[in-house]
Amino acid sequence: MTAFRIARREDVPDVMALLTDDVLGGGREGAPMEHYLAAYDAMQAEGTNHLIVGQAGGRIVATYQITFISGLSLRATRRAQIESVRVASDLRGQRIGEAMIADAEARARAAGCGLLQLTMNQTRTDTARFYARMGFAASHTGFKKAL
Repeated sequence: MTAFRIARREDVPDVMALLTDDVLGGGREGAPMEHYLAAYDAMQAEGTNHLIVGQAGGRIVATYQITFISGLSLRATRRAQIESVRVASDLRGQRIGEAMIADAEARARAAGCGLLQLTMNQTRTDTARFYARMGFAASHTGFKKAL
């Protein structure tokens, strides 16, 4: 069974191993570890931005980031944004992702959110099917612009 918790600073190298454990992540990461540690510290200081890890058998096997966002739209619905969602490649297909989404939903509800949202790379067709199965609707088109 996978237990989910807020990540500690010493978990960052294991999280980075998960984030680079696929074609997309492996091609876009690679900064020195101190950059990732500084980003973790900044996330901790924000208070509404959390790195979550899933642990099984003493090993970190999953991760996601959840950010709570207050806003005016949708009748001032508070929302939770999840990203950097990963399960160790050797453990995919074992329902860890389902447990991770359930954990994210519980955290979002506890934070007073009425909406859980995410974006994903369009090339991840298997992931899109997973999110649809988990009840997410492909209701919007997302755009990104590098600064």
